[in-house]
Amino acid sequence: MLSDSNARLAAARRLTSPRGRREAGRFLAEGAQSVREALDRPGAVLELFATTGAAQRHADLLASAPSGAVSVISDRAAAALSETVSPQGLVAVCARPDRGLAEVLAGRPRLVAMLVESNDPGNAGTILRTADAAGAAAVLFAGDSVDPYNGKAVRAAAGSLFHLDVVTGLQPEAAIAECRAAGLLTLATTGKASLDLDELLDSGRLGAPTAWVFGNEARGLPCDVLDAADLAVRVPIYGRAESLNLAAAAAVCLYASARAHRLPG
Repeated sequence: MLSDSNARLAAARRLTSPRGRREAGRFLAEGAQSVREALDRPGAVLELFATTGAAQRHADLLASAPSGAVSVISDRAAAALSETVSPQGLVAVCARPDRGLAEVLAGRPRLVAMLVESNDPGNAGTILRTADAAGAAAVLFAGDSVDPYNGKAVRAAAGSLFHLDVVTGLQPEAAIAECRAAGLLTLATTGKASLDLDELLDSGRLGAPTAWVFGNEARGLPCDVLDAADLAVRVPIYGRAESLNLAAAAAVCLYASARAHRLPG
């Protein structure tokens, strides 16, 4: 068992901070689901820490880890690596799967999600998971957005972080311009738009390769970002709710595109 003062554990503990993740180019993935998906992505898992109990419960995962990557640690050390109230005792140190936007667009994606100044890690992780489920190729983080490698975001993504491309540190208007130049229809979401999602679906335009742009949970998208996109679109509200949660609105929009992309003809 590794000592609680081991240098590798100390380095892993630094990954619980944004600065530590940036400087190391690494992040932590906690729990069996996230670790399983990380292990399925070649080169993602650099180290795997497990308590004695977790090692017994998840012997299959430890057996599939890279040679020499597994270390048994104390419950106290596992708690220091965890950002949850009830640590699961299984934590992987992973390489960030960041890619550049030009590289992502060179693959001619059909569906992309962009978050602009989103500051809720739970929403960010949920949108990553939803984008993955809807068949999106990438999720882009622009402006002063939350770190998608934050522990809460990684947990909310439930492993989807390892299934699609993630691009961070983008300037919103420039990223939209790159998406447009690559042939993507850029759709900015706002409750104030005159065009609603039903009208867009009925027009057939949603069958085109699309980049959906979602804004801050409270403030929405800045005017400059709305102006940079091809169209501003709102999700219709049929009942009396004032609005939808960001992650719920993103799910509606991404699945509308996924459906339109699969219609015949």
